[in-house]
Amino acid sequence: MTDLATLIAKDAIRDLASRYMRGQDRLDHTLQLATFWPDSTTDYGIFKGSGPDFVDFAQNLLTEHLANQHIIGQHLIEFDPADPTRAYGEVYYYAFHRILDDGAPTDMVISGRYLDRYEQRNGEWRFAHRSEFVDWARKEPAADAILTTDLAACLMGRHDMQDRSYDRAWLATA
Repeated sequence: MTDLATLIAKDAIRDLASRYMRGQDRLDHTLQLATFWPDSTTDYGIFKGSGPDFVDFAQNLLTEHLANQHIIGQHLIEFDPADPTRAYGEVYYYAFHRILDDGAPTDMVISGRYLDRYEQRNGEWRFAHRSEFVDWARKEPAADAILTTDLAACLMGRHDMQDRSYDRAWLATA
């Protein structure tokens, strides 16, 4: 691969990871599903199966949460020297989940890495395999009452596709 082709491919793969996370956080089934090849595989420990089946599982599980935010960090991408349409990656993540635990708002934070195999087909990169590894986690009572006092005027995000990030007409005239 030329240096330019490598940069373009890496950018497409990083965009793929961002679309995956947006699909999770906004409960956008269609967006998240489009990040996996139909014949892809996954292993998250709590779920092992096809990529499309994982999307169904994750979307159903996260619907019960009050909020989610997945932040991705460094993203190492290495191309298969024998096949430039295949690459391997390691992506660090920090995942915040607001859940109800025995009826009480609780913050669950999970941090770890995704280990991925990407494949380019017909010019498009998607996940061929994705595994999630947890490096640490914690759970504690919610502690953001400041949002109802000092920061009550803040614009608040939503945990679904009604989030303002989907409203391009609003943003175009903001």
